[in-house]
Amino acid sequence: MATSIENNNAINASFPVLNMTCASCAISVESIVKTVNGVLNASVNFATARLKVTYLPGKTHPPALQKAVQSIGYDLLMEEEALEEEKLQAIHEKAFRTLKRKTIYAIILSLPVVVISMLFMDIPYAKEIIWLLATLVVFWLGKDFYSNAWKQARHRTANMDTLVALSTGIAYIFSVFNMLFPDFWLERGLDPHVYFEAATVIISFILLGKLMEENAKGNTSSAIKKLMGLQPKKVTILHEDRSEHQIPIEEVIIGDTILVKPGEKIAVDGIVTMGSSYVDESMLSGEPIPVLKTENEKVFAGTINQKGSLEFKVIKVGKETMLAQIIQMVQDAQGSKAPVQNLVDKIAGIFVPVVIMISIIAFTLWLILGAENGFVHGLLAAITVLIIACPCALGLATPTAIMVGIGKGAENGILIKDAESLQLAKKVNAIVLDKTGTITEGKPEVTDSKWLNEIEYKKAKQILYSIERQSEHPLAEAVVKYLQHRKSISLSSFESLTGKGAKAVHNQEAYFVGNKGLLLENNIFIAEELLLQADIWSKQSKTIIWFADKTKALSVLAISDRIKESSITAIKQLQDMGFELYMLTGDNEVTAKAIARETGIQRYKAEVLPQYKSEFVKDLQNQGKIVAMVGDGINDSSALASADVSIAMGKGSDIAMDVAKITIISSDLTKILQAIKLSKQTLTTIKQNLFWAFIYNLIGIPIAAGILYPINGFLLNPMIAGAAMALSSVSVVSNSLRLKWQK
Repeated sequence: MATSIENNNAINASFPVLNMTCASCAISVESIVKTVNGVLNASVNFATARLKVTYLPGKTHPPALQKAVQSIGYDLLMEEEALEEEKLQAIHEKAFRTLKRKTIYAIILSLPVVVISMLFMDIPYAKEIIWLLATLVVFWLGKDFYSNAWKQARHRTANMDTLVALSTGIAYIFSVFNMLFPDFWLERGLDPHVYFEAATVIISFILLGKLMEENAKGNTSSAIKKLMGLQPKKVTILHEDRSEHQIPIEEVIIGDTILVKPGEKIAVDGIVTMGSSYVDESMLSGEPIPVLKTENEKVFAGTINQKGSLEFKVIKVGKETMLAQIIQMVQDAQGSKAPVQNLVDKIAGIFVPVVIMISIIAFTLWLILGAENGFVHGLLAAITVLIIACPCALGLATPTAIMVGIGKGAENGILIKDAESLQLAKKVNAIVLDKTGTITEGKPEVTDSKWLNEIEYKKAKQILYSIERQSEHPLAEAVVKYLQHRKSISLSSFESLTGKGAKAVHNQEAYFVGNKGLLLENNIFIAEELLLQADIWSKQSKTIIWFADKTKALSVLAISDRIKESSITAIKQLQDMGFELYMLTGDNEVTAKAIARETGIQRYKAEVLPQYKSEFVKDLQNQGKIVAMVGDGINDSSALASADVSIAMGKGSDIAMDVAKITIISSDLTKILQAIKLSKQTLTTIKQNLFWAFIYNLIGIPIAAGILYPINGFLLNPMIAGAAMALSSVSVVSNSLRLKWQK
């Protein structure tokens, strides 16, 4: 059970749902939970078997939700989150073992029924033997179908169990009637056939199909299992006297010092305090090359220390580690529904009643038009329609593809927050890239500076240092680092001017740090020699920072932020693929033009203030474009929220990652293309799955009803229909699993 509280005090909770067998089950659970007083919203994902619900705590509570779900034959797991996964796994393993045992028994008992029915009906007590065996299969091994169908019927709903119970129940009762009252048919010139073999084989095939389906569904969540397996169970704690002690991971607290030896997995997030080593972060970032970690660098839970020993101070444990957050994000995303799923849910909701209606119509038509064998053929047709029209394949088509797609993304360092973003990414035709931290490395360094008078402005450097120390802007950090040996002095006021720079007062004198526009705005004089130098640096794609008092510019500084190695490749690939690429930057026109030239980007906009980034995105949307915004900073948050698809670079701010629907952990721009490719592959898989699920029913149901009989005398055997139904679900899940191996 996972919970969170919304602003209106409503609670968002997530519970595993037990005992669901098909998409109709998911709709039944969703519908019953929505009827509970106090529930604001509910959604059930069949593939992940999870209920997401929003409710008002003053009006309802989890036990009431569980009671409602239990009333229609299902259950909710109410364990605490820490125990939930363990218990859920134990329940699934037990259910899988039970299903496997039932399937084996059903096949073993069905075989003699089929052999005797087909070849040895003349032996003594043949009908009695197959009756006994069929009774065991139908009412012992298949009793869940009947009990679940009954619970559904009590609430005037139906699901796959209803179809199975109706079809096998009718075949069984009809056979028993023919055994006990054979004269009824003999007097009418007809043989009193029994169909015990149909009932037993249908049960066996459906159990076998469910077994294969469960096995395949288990593989779709392999990405989560891999991530969960990354965290070690024990860690080595270093005490103050340098003694080592192994403790369970649950006992680690923030501030502990942990020793990681070569080859060991890192258990929690921390900052390196001693040693250096290469760390394999591929399971988090998708990048195969190990990263060198030295003092003061962050290490993350789930990564693997390769060569040297590392000592690090714990900064995050439990649910706060990056690994735990990634697992939570992937679980939430896999449980979300793509927009296309809404249509499928509506169809699945009315599917079973419609099939039952078709079955009755088929039986009635056979009875009226089928001459002397009309009743028997009509009965077989009705049974076959009920069997072949299983909505399982329909229910699995979308969620299994989403699960595999999002899992594959996570394995490659692309975290997708919800299925809607995955579906929408395919339609993107315009991509807006923030410059700093997105195209560039986001590690600006002051490379040059020019002062009007080096000696005279010694104190001014102290003022500049003091002003920039109070700013959180990345460029300010670069200036502080450049002037780090200066002595800080007190300022009487400091004001951050978003998108322009900062203003401060020292000894009643105002000073300005920022772009050229800030100086012009305040009528500050700029000497020609500074202007000429700034122009030269701008043409070298360097960012220019001005420092001035209230009358004149005192100095100009050039800041360089290296372009990432992958950016040029990524920009070329995306432009070659036909995407419209835009770069936004707060730099002046000359610098922006130089960066655009170096990276090969054809469209850019210079001197863009943060508040105008979202307006730029909206302008593109108004032109009919589907826009992806890629950024990493707090100043990109508004634009990320406005875009159709928002992509945050993982080494950026937490706010940007919170807002964005897709996060690229490694900050590698080529992953954008991978994310879009993944979206296309997933959508293609969904379409293929839906095509096969629909076409199977569109072709199968009329044939099962006997539409070919007047043409060539063909009537579909119910046993074949049972096998085909099972295989349809397996084929859909298998097709989804193909996504894993697509490049």
